[in-house]
Amino acid sequence: MQTTVPSNTHSKIIGYLLWIFGFLGAHRFYYGRPITGTIWFFTLGLLGIGWLIDLFLIPSMDRSADRRYTAGSTNYTIAWVLLTFLGIFGLHRLYLGKWITAILYFLTGGLFLLGVLYDFWTLNEQVSEENQLLH
Repeated sequence: MQTTVPSNTHSKIIGYLLWIFGFLGAHRFYYGRPITGTIWFFTLGLLGIGWLIDLFLIPSMDRSADRRYTAGSTNYTIAWVLLTFLGIFGLHRLYLGKWITAILYFLTGGLFLLGVLYDFWTLNEQVSEENQLLH
């Protein structure tokens, strides 16, 4: 019986760096947990309690993301850094090769931030799809 080792699509180091701002849910979005990321955003990490517990949950969230998403030439960490810090300019979309929406994001502030919110919910799937196309 052959077992496959999950690829390393996400980084624990980036997860912990985002955890510092985790009371806003950044690390949960990064690991593909948009519902709890949104809850953390609106409740400040469940009033800090959930945020503190996540300090110990990050390794399991990392393993889960590594199993769930497809590795490839498009790097999840680069896409997430571009979205997190420059999302309103659409640079993460340029990185994914989505030129038209990247220009649209640049001209509209990330479609008035609604597009950025959409990408926080779906970026892992977008990168995974891109990596599947390149295989």
